[in-house]
Amino acid sequence: MTKVLVATEKPFAPVAIKGIREIFDNAGFELKLLEKYTDPSELIKAVADVDAMIIRSDKADREVIEAGKNLKIVVRAGAGYDNIDLTAATEHNVVAMNTPGQNSNAVAELAMGMMVFLARNQFNGSSGTELKGKKIGIHAFGHVGQLVGQIAKGFGMEVFAFDPFIADEKIADFGAKPVLSVESLYTECQYVSLHIPANEQTKKSINFELLSKMPAGATLVNTARKEVIDEEGLLRMFTERKDFKYISDIVPDCKEEIVKNYEGRYFFTPKKMGAQTSEANINAGLAAARQIVNFIEKGDTTFRVN
Repeated sequence: MTKVLVATEKPFAPVAIKGIREIFDNAGFELKLLEKYTDPSELIKAVADVDAMIIRSDKADREVIEAGKNLKIVVRAGAGYDNIDLTAATEHNVVAMNTPGQNSNAVAELAMGMMVFLARNQFNGSSGTELKGKKIGIHAFGHVGQLVGQIAKGFGMEVFAFDPFIADEKIADFGAKPVLSVESLYTECQYVSLHIPANEQTKKSINFELLSKMPAGATLVNTARKEVIDEEGLLRMFTERKDFKYISDIVPDCKEEIVKNYEGRYFFTPKKMGAQTSEANINAGLAAARQIVNFIEKGDTTFRVN
């Protein structure tokens, strides 16, 4: 019998687990749960005898993958997959997948809520500004970026997008204006919303040179990854541009200095919040379970990332 481990330091909602269990029961698979564990060794022990694994923010590093002697597939319930060691997975013939699109709406709504929050001075009672009529640049126009664009248009914003992997025609079809370069995006827009992955090309790519091109009233919204920010450049931007604001659901390493010196111009959520809705929690979990069944039964590798 195929055995599947759901390893979640931050557990799925009970209704999601119920749905995941039903999917595996119908397929004749055995479900094994590891929830709220506090030591990585617990995950290493639990993965030893399973054929498949679902994780959330948990790390499927080399040690975990090598411990999974029978492991054939690991699915990250969410869009990002930098918590999976793809090299180790490939070396050990383990298919790695994500569940793109399942938490996209949750992240998009968070990004827009963050913009409102900063535009209205964190609801501190003082006079803020409106989003209507402002220009928003969407850096990467995948599932989340497209939804941000749709919501932003509802606010009356002018939407621009940069994504070298998506044709200009498709960007235009979603009601956004494609720009020729990332520099043009930042030069044009008072608001920029980040939706890029963290990889060798993007890490620390959001630097002072890029941010300093933004017009007056610059606000950067990061619901992507903290690694894409050049924090030295971020601090310089705070210092040299008194109009600059930054909001993120990832706490930067330089938080202490920002908190000390730039009151009212930043906000960081206590933990990653993009997928923290009941709907996204359920959708991603069920999608991960279905992908495992389809892979084991049919060899379907549609969402493979390695």
